[in-house]
Amino acid sequence: MGIRRLAALVVVLVAAAIPGAPDRHAPHAQAGPVDLNLLIAVDSSYSVDNVEYELQRKGISAAFRDPVVQTAIADGAYGAIGVVIMQWSSSRSQLIGVSWHRVSDPVSAEAFAQAAAVMPRRMADGTTSISTALLRGADILNDSPFLGSRMVIDIQGDGTNNDGPEPEDVRDQVISAGITINGLTINTQLKWLHEYYADKVIGGPGAFVEVTANFKGYAEAMRRKLLREIRPPIVSQNASRRRGA
Repeated sequence: MGIRRLAALVVVLVAAAIPGAPDRHAPHAQAGPVDLNLLIAVDSSYSVDNVEYELQRKGISAAFRDPVVQTAIADGAYGAIGVVIMQWSSSRSQLIGVSWHRVSDPVSAEAFAQAAAVMPRRMADGTTSISTALLRGADILNDSPFLGSRMVIDIQGDGTNNDGPEPEDVRDQVISAGITINGLTINTQLKWLHEYYADKVIGGPGAFVEVTANFKGYAEAMRRKLLREIRPPIVSQNASRRRGA
């Protein structure tokens, strides 16, 4: 009998260790539900200098410290969102800058804001691969420790795709996984960049592009964008014509 019990225990332990075992989603339940799982994809390519990177870092931090943003989070059905920051540049460079946080009150919002404010730059490659950033962002969202009602990639950049597949070639794949893609364009070099994002990058229910003329306006643009993403999307006729919407 002792041997049988030991054998049964081994089977249970092995099953628990195998990827794809039935209880693989247990961390979602343990971490608690959220209204939104949000991945903020920060452009860290060569075209973004260190001063501009710092403005992005501070802008994200300021947005999560904003009382209006915190109230919008609290007003959700679960009163919480999951959020992670990914830095991206070339097709070979996508790394998590700030790991998953569950933001549900001013204390947890401040914890995330502090982490964003001191986030080190982990890359500065010369090319820009929006498409690969979307694919990697989708993987990170699917691995979220939080069970969310919605999933959103907030992809931010100051240039067009020049490395890897074209964004429109992977957009439908990402949207089909239940992920909405929104954009924040920094139109310092390309005044029409928001049009490029609208045509080739964003998609899904309520998808939109937020625009800032330069990095100095990034903080306010990030705040506006975050408020729209936290609140349930209003799907307009314009948004519904995007692929996958």
